[in-house]
Amino acid sequence: MLRSPSICGGSKMGALSLSGSLAHATFLSVYGKDEQQRRLAAEFVEYILQRAREEGEDVYRKALEVVEEGRSRGSLRLEGFEKGVDGRLVRIIGGGAEFDEGKGGKKLLRMKITAEVDGTRREYAITYGRYGRNNAAKSFAYASAEADAERLAAVVETLTGVKPKIRRRSDGIIELVCSREHLEVFKRFAELTDAIEKWLEETGR
Repeated sequence: MLRSPSICGGSKMGALSLSGSLAHATFLSVYGKDEQQRRLAAEFVEYILQRAREEGEDVYRKALEVVEEGRSRGSLRLEGFEKGVDGRLVRIIGGGAEFDEGKGGKKLLRMKITAEVDGTRREYAITYGRYGRNNAAKSFAYASAEADAERLAAVVETLTGVKPKIRRRSDGIIELVCSREHLEVFKRFAELTDAIEKWLEETGR
């Protein structure tokens, strides 16, 4: 839901305080479900940009960056996406996202990506939850074989451009960790962006 422009005034950084709404509105102005939604979203974006311009060059430049990020959401598709990573050819076959329930009833975001890495095809699960005092969005994945861990890492880097953190635990299990940085880039894919936005909104404090 877009917030009313009437509450955007006030402090010098007021426009930037709505960066999440601005990015989402920009996305809706391009990919909204119908003409009315796209028009209303575009009007909201224009209003915020006008206010940002009035606040000064720095605020306006930041607002434009947020708008560009919003336009990039959903601009790509998983199916057919491919890239070479560290000498490996990664082809994405398809994928999607769904919600799951973790310990204590916590809402999880589970992304499933079917990919072919160096000719080996399989489905990979990347599950995000909220952790720690700062409610950080993180994903933990595990592999018992180094080859499996390397293939999953290649899939993540193919889609986000950022390698996940990898470490081997004392029990021999290999742990891969994706951060909020990865999640923000996953939003570029049409099959994932809506679920990611909803999960972030519903699990944020």
